[in-house]
Amino acid sequence: MNDAAIEVTGLRKRFGPTLALDDMTFTAGPGAVTGFVGPNGAGKSTTIRVILGLDSPDEGHALIGGRPYQDLRHPLRHVGALVDAAAVQPSRSARNHLLWMARSQDLEAGRVDAVIELVGLAAAARRKAGGFSLGMRQRLGIAAALLGDPPVVILDEPFNGMDPEGIVWMRKLLRTLAAEGRALLVSSHLMSELQGIADHMVVIGRGRVLADAGIDDLLARAAGEQVLLHTPAPAEAATILHRAGGAATIIDGTAVSVSGLAARHIVEVLGAARVPFAEVTTQRATLEDVYFQLTSGEAEFRADAGREAQR
Repeated sequence: MNDAAIEVTGLRKRFGPTLALDDMTFTAGPGAVTGFVGPNGAGKSTTIRVILGLDSPDEGHALIGGRPYQDLRHPLRHVGALVDAAAVQPSRSARNHLLWMARSQDLEAGRVDAVIELVGLAAAARRKAGGFSLGMRQRLGIAAALLGDPPVVILDEPFNGMDPEGIVWMRKLLRTLAAEGRALLVSSHLMSELQGIADHMVVIGRGRVLADAGIDDLLARAAGEQVLLHTPAPAEAATILHRAGGAATIIDGTAVSVSGLAARHIVEVLGAARVPFAEVTTQRATLEDVYFQLTSGEAEFRADAGREAQR
């Protein structure tokens, strides 16, 4: 297997009566950002802990570059991970925290300065980490993950605490790392955070893989694109489009929603029938639409809106 790859096969993990992972299987390959998404409690963090050797599975295995984490010599040279941004000695400066990690992996001090610069913490490098904001701690955690220049990078909820500027920076960084040929596994419970940067998505719920596909394939699984058209003759337009094989619904006095026909075909059909129209707009499904379709009913904790409204 390529050194820049994560392979998860048949993971099962119980915590008491709770089945946290149920035959979890997927691969995150090189040169791509693989989004790892699901509701809270879906098993994302447990899977990552198993990949990193922090938890042992009851069944199955997780490999990094074809080897389990425990077999990696100088593991930070193979895989970098952000699991808990708060896992830093608060009285230690950012630079000393990274120096301590570098020495444990036989890395040069120059690499510490390089990653501090990369994540934008040069001005705060000698400040105590205990005084950092959550966003700054996230940047420090990412610096630690990249310290060994690893081919595999795993980030658990990296956007937490980031302001809008930080989110933009994070997205650019992820795309740059993927372009360098690294395998990136990025966990999140929000599809919007991964919109436009993920190449592949693994969607999970209650410890199971619900979807494992490229972005285009996932979008194709959605209910299909909807076309909205405005016409002074909505009833006539709807009838003609039904005959052409579409499903047309009049939604107000001048608007018709159409599915099952491409916008170009709708224009051709209406034009041939001499039905006037003013506007045709395609409304495509988003990643968030797909996510909610896949995870509906999979959340571990769900509020009862009616009951809450009565309180």
